[in-house]
Amino acid sequence: MEILLATFTTLFSVVNPFGAMPVFLTLTQADTAHQRAATALRACTYMVGVLAVSFFAGQYVLNFFGINIHHLRIAGGILLMRSAFDLLTPGANRDRVGPAVLEESLHKDDISFTPLAMPMLSGPGSIAVCISLFTERLSYFDISLIVLGFVLVALASYLILLSSLRLTRFLGRPGLAALARVMGFITLAIGVNFLASAIKALFQE
Repeated sequence: MEILLATFTTLFSVVNPFGAMPVFLTLTQADTAHQRAATALRACTYMVGVLAVSFFAGQYVLNFFGINIHHLRIAGGILLMRSAFDLLTPGANRDRVGPAVLEESLHKDDISFTPLAMPMLSGPGSIAVCISLFTERLSYFDISLIVLGFVLVALASYLILLSSLRLTRFLGRPGLAALARVMGFITLAIGVNFLASAIKALFQE
């Protein structure tokens, strides 16, 4: 159960579905509640698929390019720290996609895969985390717990997106900004841990 809890807490902080709420509401402002729920469900389903593929196939991709897992953790740690600093700055609650991507998405029939599932929910940071979770010491039970962690993160993200309109009204801009800073601080700690553990492992080798 420790593996399940660690997977959920780490990924949930990196995915940060609260940061996806403003863009989700913008892109679905003309939709009905049923259409909005269907879009959120598809996006979270795609997210589970992206995370699972990254988890199972990521190690083979690294081996193909001759990349050490510790090198990936260092790169992932730097990426997470950069994302965390963005969340900790005064403009932390700004949209997580660029204006051009947002404008293009407004004219798409289905925005559940891009930009919602990728890169908002399952971006480079969460993909790096998933790849680093895979080790040869994992048992089948451990793997099933990790995949269950992916599903729980997707379920939590779905519920948050589904309640995004109410949460935005309840929290307001100050509340969302404070929440972004909390998530940014947790993500920064995860990035530092990735970086420190990878450097330590390289020196031990």
